[in-house]
Amino acid sequence: MTAATHSTLFPQVPDSADAVLEGLDPEQREVATALHGPVCVLAGAGTGKTRAITHRIAYGVRAGILHPSSVLAVTFTNRAAGEMRGRLRQLGAGGVQARTFHSAALRQLQYFWPKAIGGAMPRLVDRKIQLVADAAAACRIRLDRGELRDVTAEIEWSKVTQTVPADYAPAAAKAGRESPRDPAEIAQLYAAYEDVKRERSVIDFEDVLLLTVAVLQDRHDIAEQIRAQYQHFVVDEYQDVSPLQQRLLELWLGERDSLCVVGDASQTIYSFTGATPDHLLDFRTRHPGATVVKLVRDYRSTPQVVHLANGLLAQARGRAADHRLELVSQRPAGPEPVYAEYTDEPAEAEGAARRIRELVDSGVPASEIAVLFRTNAQSETYEQALADAAVPYQLRGAERFFDRPEVRKAGIALRGAARFGGNDSLLDDVVDLPSQVRAVLSGEGWTTQPPAGSGAVRERWESLAALVNLAQDFAAARPAATLADLVAELDERANAQHAPTVQGVTLASLHSAKGLEWDVVFLVGVAEGMMPITYARTDEQIEEERRLLYVGVTRAREHLHVSWALSRSPGGRPSRRPSRFLDGLRPGSTATAGRPAAGGAGGIERGIPGTRGSTPKRAQRVPARCRVCGRTLTDPGEMKLMRCDDCPSDMNEGLYERLREWRADQARSSGQPAFCVFTDRTLMAIAESAPDDERELARIPGVGMRKLTRYGADVLAICAGQSLAESTDQD
Repeated sequence: MTAATHSTLFPQVPDSADAVLEGLDPEQREVATALHGPVCVLAGAGTGKTRAITHRIAYGVRAGILHPSSVLAVTFTNRAAGEMRGRLRQLGAGGVQARTFHSAALRQLQYFWPKAIGGAMPRLVDRKIQLVADAAAACRIRLDRGELRDVTAEIEWSKVTQTVPADYAPAAAKAGRESPRDPAEIAQLYAAYEDVKRERSVIDFEDVLLLTVAVLQDRHDIAEQIRAQYQHFVVDEYQDVSPLQQRLLELWLGERDSLCVVGDASQTIYSFTGATPDHLLDFRTRHPGATVVKLVRDYRSTPQVVHLANGLLAQARGRAADHRLELVSQRPAGPEPVYAEYTDEPAEAEGAARRIRELVDSGVPASEIAVLFRTNAQSETYEQALADAAVPYQLRGAERFFDRPEVRKAGIALRGAARFGGNDSLLDDVVDLPSQVRAVLSGEGWTTQPPAGSGAVRERWESLAALVNLAQDFAAARPAATLADLVAELDERANAQHAPTVQGVTLASLHSAKGLEWDVVFLVGVAEGMMPITYARTDEQIEEERRLLYVGVTRAREHLHVSWALSRSPGGRPSRRPSRFLDGLRPGSTATAGRPAAGGAGGIERGIPGTRGSTPKRAQRVPARCRVCGRTLTDPGEMKLMRCDDCPSDMNEGLYERLREWRADQARSSGQPAFCVFTDRTLMAIAESAPDDERELARIPGVGMRKLTRYGADVLAICAGQSLAESTDQD
């Protein structure tokens, strides 16, 4: 199991900003150098989007254009955030914040709670089910285990779509959701759940976002403090943002436009949680001046795998399909996908396990093989089949690597050896780092040869072997590294939940496989009723199932096996048929007429300068320099003035005072602090440049389109020496 871009685990840090750009293709380089203004990256599966955006941030930092602490990169999982931080460190851009929406919001909420609300912040609960059960009991409604899970999901959906209990029924009907119980009961349970939380002084993960949004909306001083900290935003997997996350992003941004979003509408597979690709697809409408870069060069999969992926989407319908990208493989030709039909599900699992056993025996690492299925309930059959074939496996989404008891014990042992290794007889005859790690972990159960079978003993050995392999890679990249350095690396990975590779076949649902890739992928259970799933009835739901299969196909680098069973159990009636999504793609099936991709080929689309509502197009970016002494500027305040604080100013003092008086009047009339109109720095920059027209005014940092529309005429009139009454008369 590896991250979505294959690269050396610990590469050397580039020695300059230009070196950061080496190895990028033309479209990736465009992403990396488009450092200001709204930028939208439409990135197909396997096209190196993470590489492009991490190099973008690193290039900006290394060139002195972006200050590390002023950048906030947001993604959707702790693993992805940890991987991004690791890559940025490797590129010489440490100090950049890479977090999930929830992590970033929680950090801000904890810091500002005493100031914004006062008192102690409520305790955060990580699981809702018990609270929902207590709410159901208070309402005298009996819920079984499955219903508890479904009601909890409805409450989560309601909160991320900013739906209150009283509005649940009409909102669910409008969204086409099939409520697990009567909508009125769901609304009652939702309201009771909120009451239970208030009584116990606890909040949930959705509350973290809701409360942060509320604080930023109500407290302009806090909002401005956060905006002063973070000047540049990057959002990965933008097709998965919910309305609540989008609102939080807008509040973080304020009037500014330094935003880069990355996504692929064809990989929208979480709409049941409230995610929507509309924000991605409407980005150019909201920002007509945006630069749009399309990444379609697929570096992950062979032409044969890419051909199947493109074929799946060629038959798609709907808005996301209208914007699909036609991938172009950059890899040498490989084997054709293999299609297999079985009489029943156990036979299908045994067939997959038999083929996997052959691959492992031929030298394919077990960690480079995955079995992907639609529902977690399908896992048990494959666990049994792999165990019978003596193939080690790991469950994706099971216990986290660094939470495993053997990994925690190994960490304690390594930390002790790092501190007191001079007194440890195990380390007497070893000098290099990998040998030290092997010696220490031998005391925890690691051996040079794996134990037989695939039970708990083998799983513990696999965990320790993953640490041994990580130590070898770490030492190869940093020959002078000590055991203490490795312990620090493990601590950082544990905090980010960035686990090393474990030697075992991965069993995972298609949803949990998103963002990962393997050399060999087995897509199993690809039959009607499972793909698409039985309860997918509307056109939108069917298309999301198609996208889910597309995500599964694009996880494979080289070998792809697609299979289905005609019946569920041995002796059952063979009533199933292969998924409709394979029609025209698998041998012997009838083709469905496709259509060209509206998303088109890769490339760059420039924003239209001067378009109403757009951000004026900026010139090619270079490091900001003081216009007086020429020194490179990194402080946001100095960059706003385009000069060092201690360099002489040519500001028109009279103009500055007139602008301050006007700002005070605006603040009084709107009932908000003066800095919410314009900050002192922005007024100084206006007074120094004395702009003649809207285009010149818009170039000044701190003057976004909203403020230009609202205050532009007044500011230009003051700069021209006119009274506001004269300006109004002339208009």
